Amino acid sequence: MLVKSKVKYIQSLGQKKFREEEQVFIAEGPKIINELLAAKNIPLVTLFALQEWIDSNQSAIKVLERGQVEVIEEHDLERISFLSTPNQVLGVFRRPVFPAMELNGRITLLLDSIQDPGNLGTILRIADWFGVQRIICSETTTDIFNPKTVQSTMGSIGRVKVEYKDLQIFLRENDHPPIYGALLNGISIADSGRIKEGMILIGNESNGINESLIGLIQHRITIPRKGEAESLNAAVATGILLSHLVG
Repeated sequence: MLVKSKVKYIQSLGQKKFREEEQVFIAEGPKIINELLAAKNIPLVTLFALQEWIDSNQSAIKVLERGQVEVIEEHDLERISFLSTPNQVLGVFRRPVFPAMELNGRITLLLDSIQDPGNLGTILRIADWFGVQRIICSETTTDIFNPKTVQSTMGSIGRVKVEYKDLQIFLRENDHPPIYGALLNGISIADSGRIKEGMILIGNESNGINESLIGLIQHRITIPRKGEAESLNAAVATGILLSHLVG
């Protein structure tokens, strides 16, 4: 039986305050756990796993240090899981470590006040698909290490660098490649052409891009609307934009 102190510790990691204090995050389920174990930039703290998962993943865990894998029963997994349906294994990992990255010569996503954890995780996964390796979030964007966000990334959290900054200060004070902003009154992405470098700014799910940032946009782009929908989901819009813009 999992001791009460460990249960309490893992449950505490559902809160941003404790995740930041410990510099760790939670991931769950066989697929994402195996991806993170294979990543060289994400140190494992501890795995809590059912015996059946351990028996099926000997090659993945044989390189782990003593004490990094703890066998638990299903009822204990239910106590510590953040999923509605717990899935065999839960891992506590250190935050990923990335090398320094220049802005020039690459495409970078800028996210302004994305609030939904699932949306943020999906955006990260989409960025990974299109080879975008860096995302810079406003300080009002939800936490990338929220358990729901981590699950939505499906392992891409180890391949895409995410940073949090005051976007207005960052864009005013730094030399950077051109800024493309997703707005309703921009040039159609069908006519904008592909780019090799630039920063693509995506706004809040409900309110779009903050007024304080709109004046910094050099290229206004839009996804033409054919029907009557008021807006697009931020992650869906990101996928459409990258599919048209990434060279």
